[in-house]
Amino acid sequence: MTGSPAKIGLVQMRSGTSERENIAAMRECVREAAGLGATYVQTPEMTGLVAGGRDLFDQISADVANPVFAAASQLAGDLGIWLHIGSTAVRTGESRAANRGAMFAPNGERVASYDKIHMFDVDLDNGETWRESATYDAGDTAIVVHGPPLPVGMAICYDLRFADLYRSEALAGAEILTCPACFTRQTGEAHWHALLRARAIENGAYVAAAAQGGRHASGRETFGHSAVYDPWGRLVGELNHAEPGVLVCEIEPQLPQAVRRKIPNLAHGREFSVRIESQSEDAALQPLGKVAFQ
Repeated sequence: MTGSPAKIGLVQMRSGTSERENIAAMRECVREAAGLGATYVQTPEMTGLVAGGRDLFDQISADVANPVFAAASQLAGDLGIWLHIGSTAVRTGESRAANRGAMFAPNGERVASYDKIHMFDVDLDNGETWRESATYDAGDTAIVVHGPPLPVGMAICYDLRFADLYRSEALAGAEILTCPACFTRQTGEAHWHALLRARAIENGAYVAAAAQGGRHASGRETFGHSAVYDPWGRLVGELNHAEPGVLVCEIEPQLPQAVRRKIPNLAHGREFSVRIESQSEDAALQPLGKVAFQ
């Protein structure tokens, strides 16, 4: 695809435990990004609430009644932009939810929804433990949306650590890969920029990542540093802090295809098998099956 430079916007938030207040903050920042010329704007993971337990389930609603999505639809239509709600919690049962992202077209129509596939079930240093699967149902479908300045692949936070998801979206035509996130401070300090840059280089794609940042009312501390990387792995722009704010970056629509022509690794994937060779006398070679990238 060729064309004039386009502007994309990232909204960095510090969502609290009041959905109403978070929606108001989202509206203000999205309008700011659009006012700076962004035609595609992305908000972070858990735009509506950063909360757990009763603080979460006392406020969230089913998809059809979700106030975050209702506000996003109106904003997209009023501003004439593509608005990507990185995610918000959507009730799926009495004590179950989906971590759901949504894309809204410039006429306000929701054109796609994506449920986070990979659950953040981890035990970090200093006693920090997370079990997303205790609350959220995992999705099972990757989504590529054709419509914004370039085709967009949808993903959420922990998905960033699964290169096969991003590769699959790139092979399906995505030229902007996304990571709206609520990265913890300690994992963000260690891995955020390295992972974003790797996904960009591996796939010859822009990577756009709107983040939560700072210490939240729920007690969670997130890394911030919303960023855009280009298909050559160069940092296009970053909010180099954890404070709420707006980042607007100019992108070149022709660049993903230009990079992919120089290094066509998406076309070079081959099927292969992996096997374990054991020195044990009673163990045979163990084929583990084939991994296909095309």
